Parts: sequence; structure tokens; C-alpha cells
Amino acid sequence: MRKGLSFPGGAAAPNGAWTPQALVILCALWCAGPGNWPLWRQLMSLPELQGGRLPLLAFSMAFGIAGVLAALLAPLAWPRLVKPLLSFALLCTAGAAHFMGSYGVVLDTTMMVNVLQTDAREVRDLLGLPLLLSFTFLALLPMLWLWRRPLARPGLWRGLARNMAMFVGGLALAAGLIYATFADFSSLMRNHTTLRYMISPINGWYSFTRALVDERSTRRDEPPAPAGRDAALAARRAGTPPPLLVLVVGETARADHFSLNGYGRPTNPGLSKLPVVSFTDVTSCGTSTAASLPCMFSLLGREGFQSLKQPQENLLDVLQHAGLAVLWLDNQSGCKGLCNRVHNAMASDLPAGAPPLPPQLCKTDGECLDMALLHGLDERLAQLPADQRERGVVLVLHQMGSHGPAYFLRSPPNAKPFQPECTNTALQHCDPQALVNAYDNSIAYTDQVLTALTGWLQQRTQAWTPGLLYVSDHGESLGENNLYLHGLPYGMAPRAQKHVPMVAWWPRATEAATGLSLDCLRQRRDEALSHDHLSHSVLGWMQVQTSAYRPELDIFKSCRKP
Repeated sequence: MRKGLSFPGGAAAPNGAWTPQALVILCALWCAGPGNWPLWRQLMSLPELQGGRLPLLAFSMAFGIAGVLAALLAPLAWPRLVKPLLSFALLCTAGAAHFMGSYGVVLDTTMMVNVLQTDAREVRDLLGLPLLLSFTFLALLPMLWLWRRPLARPGLWRGLARNMAMFVGGLALAAGLIYATFADFSSLMRNHTTLRYMISPINGWYSFTRALVDERSTRRDEPPAPAGRDAALAARRAGTPPPLLVLVVGETARADHFSLNGYGRPTNPGLSKLPVVSFTDVTSCGTSTAASLPCMFSLLGREGFQSLKQPQENLLDVLQHAGLAVLWLDNQSGCKGLCNRVHNAMASDLPAGAPPLPPQLCKTDGECLDMALLHGLDERLAQLPADQRERGVVLVLHQMGSHGPAYFLRSPPNAKPFQPECTNTALQHCDPQALVNAYDNSIAYTDQVLTALTGWLQQRTQAWTPGLLYVSDHGESLGENNLYLHGLPYGMAPRAQKHVPMVAWWPRATEAATGLSLDCLRQRRDEALSHDHLSHSVLGWMQVQTSAYRPELDIFKSCRKP
């Protein structure tokens, strides 16, 4: 910001011109201070930091974050790059602050995988006035100021020297401040691991980069490692129709909001009248769809899946190896690659000969209520290869379920028993009871869909030996401890994000044909189970014999009568 600096070609720098390094330092301070307001709010809530320790530690962390950010930006602090670069940093900071501050999420690698795999419909649900205000005050107004500043152009060598000085100085500042408060800082990060994911935008960039690298590494051209290639079907009892198992993958459903599991509100009025078995203590593989879905269809269990170095064939592949017909029907953002090698379709894309979807079920943008999954099922099954169909069918229905934050959109206007209902996607501004009402309405609508599905299956016992298994991919936070939605790192996520419902049902005709006793299963409803049991229980239900099958994880095995 001095007079006498010259531009290339001899042009004089305007009075009051800013060096790129000065702009980087100011931006780093803004991002570290106001841009990290969710971090400072969280620090203020910690009981061990009440009193005189908080200001010193917050001061050290703020300037330490600013130092690291300035060092990261230093190599690109050149006149032609600096304003776009800082605008990007401000936008990232504003977005991270909004979602962490509004929903209590953190930006770890799993959350960034969700970002990479999201679709336009999910993005639409997150838009609103609070998001606009966050971007306006944290990014757009600073960007307006930034782009109006004249820039000094000190020349290559002077600019390089200043960038190097800022890089070294920023790291030295951060290291010195951490050293000065190391006892408090290390204890804080060890006891409150969530905080390390809240340092914005640095952690967001790191997590996004890791998620991008991981996603690209799973898109390699080589086929997945084989699993269950020796699969074969056990002999079926003479005169028994082929099995038809409908596996419904729920979305964002909490087990403790199912009245089948003791919840005090009638969220399962239909299923409660049926001879279903509701398992009360089921734990998910992950806290997001991107993490849970591939894991729950793996045959390795959560620990084995986490240690995989390359993709491996999943439950759907093994079922197909056994000669069964497999169909994945989706009403959400896709199967995360699980269904790429089996028959698959979207609920809104009806097969030839199926009656049209009622207009109230689907919007013009293609988003449908879950009842759309049940339309045209006979026609869909008829399109599967006849030889596979004769051996048996596994039909997977992937729900929209209770996908947030727009819970009110997950149930039709005539199926909302709990009122008043929150219609705001900025969940922190909802009345807590209205928020729960909207969520419970989505659970009640899932009950309606599952009840209708049992009716459809009951009417097809002449052609099939039918069964139904429902399990959600993960749970949801509804404002407890100021947490909303889902996706927290697994080790620190509350039980609400991992405790999921699982419900089994089949008619008496199926029990007689297979020997699978629902009464026996009811004796096991309170056992501790997890997504690890899902794949092996499906293999057992379909009587698939393979070396990949683990009988100890088959919840149906002990209840199959000879």
C-alpha cells in the first residue's frame, strides 16, 4: 500500500493500492474470525473453558487458523489470481459456517462424499433465506469490498519474496501460538474431536480433497473383486412357488420414532395391526447414505468393509451368481454403484404396460412420493429374465423415506396426522415440536407404504412365496444437543444417527412353505443386531449356499423349522 510501486510496462500503481499479500492476510483474518463463528460458539459452550481460559485459547486458535490459511494461500498470492482465490475461500467459509452452524454437521470426509454424490433435488431442499443471509454477510459483502480494491503489482521477484515470507510467517505464527497453549489445545482436541472438523475452510478443503481422491480410486476400470462366485440355490420343496423377497431400504428413519418399538405416538398404525417382527436394537454401518449403503450390502461387515482396498462384489452380485433375478428400484439419489451390474430403474420410469402414475405422486422435477415405488410392480417383475424369475426374485426398493431437511415434503397433504408441521428447511428456526411432527409424518407415511406393500404381497401367494424385510440406512438428529440431520463421524455420532428400525413380515403361506417362524423371531426382537446381519440374512432367506455366507450373521437361521 505504498506509492511508487510500478506495474509491468512502467505504469504507476494507483494511490492506496493493495498488495496481494495484504488482501490474503485480511481475508485469512476474516475467515478465521467471523467465518468460524460455529467453532467459537462451540468453544463457548464447553464447561472446561469457562472463565479466563477461553479468551486466551480462542485468541490463539483464531490467529493460528489465520496463519495456516495465509500460508496455504501464499503460493497463489499473485495479482491475477488473488481476487478469484480469495473469493473462493470466502464462499467456502460461508457455506461451511452455514451448514455447521445451522445443522450441527461437521465437514469430514464422509460428509464431503455426500456432497459429491448429492443431486439437484437434495440441493433444492437446502436453499432458503438463512443460506442467502449467510453467504451475503460472510462472503458476498467482503467480496464486493475485495473486488473494489486496486491492486499493486510489485514484480516477480519482490512478489515471490513476499509470498515466501507470508508462507513462513503464517506457519511460524500458528506453530508459536499452538506451542504457547499446547496443554489446553491438545487436551481440547483429544476430548472434543468434533472441533477439529469445524476449522473452516481448511478442514473442508482437506476433507473434500480426500473424498475426491477416494471416489476416483473407486471408479477404476478394473471390475470389483469377486465374491460368492460359488453361489447356488438349495433345492426348493416340490410344488412351492419361487421366493419373492422385497427388501425395502429406508432413508433417515430412527428406530425410536417407530411405535412398533415403543414410541409414544402412533407412527405405525398399519404395521401394528399385522404380524410383523420389529427388531428394536439395530445399529447402522454409517451415519449417511454414502457410507451406509455400500457397507450394509457388503458381505464383510462394517470392519471388513472399512478395510477394503478395492471395490468388491456385493450381496446383489452374489444373489445374481446364484441364478436369482435381482431388481433395484430407486426413489432417491441412486444406489451408490451397488446396482450397476443388476437390473435397475427409477420409480418414476414406469415399464411398458404399467398404469400411469397418479399426478399427485410425482412433481414436475421428477421427485416422487414413496408410494410410486409400488406402481407397476407386476409389469416390472414380468420384464425380468424368465429363467431367473423361476428360481426366485429379490426386489430392492430404495426409499426417499424421511430425507431431510424438508421432512414435510416426504408425506402427502392427506397423510399428516401430526400437526402443526414445520415447513422450514432451516431446522434451527422450527418450533421443536413442529419439527418432530414433520418428521413423524414421514415415518407414518413409510408405515402406509409398507402396509400397502404387505397387501400387494399377500395377494400374490399363488405365484410367489413372498416376504418383506425393511431396514433404514441410518438415523437422524432432530435438534438434540443442537444437532440436526446426520453424517457426523461414526465414533462421535449420537445414537439417534445410528439406531435404525428393521421390520420383517411374511404371510402364513410363506411360513408353511419355508419353515421360517415369525413367532420364533419375536423372541429375538431385542437382541443387539447391526447392518452386518443384513446380507447374510437375505442369503439365508433365499436359501443361497455359498462360502461367503456366514450363518452366525443370519438372523433367520435359528427360526427355520425343518
